[in-house]
Amino acid sequence: MIPKSSNSAGLQLTDLMARPVALHHLRPDQPNRAFEIIQTKFRRSPAGQYEGWGLKRLP
Repeated sequence: MIPKSSNSAGLQLTDLMARPVALHHLRPDQPNRAFEIIQTKFRRSPAGQYEGWGLKRLP
């Protein structure tokens, strides 16, 4: 764990990606333009699915 005061570029990027992904999981029917952009960057299966390949949900 790294404190926010370190102002790491990797942590900032993670923060920018985590909220849209979480909102998409919690409210899948709500429009989410940020997630639409992020999902194009996920690794995909040969069939084009990103769930379980580039995006893994853990309990």
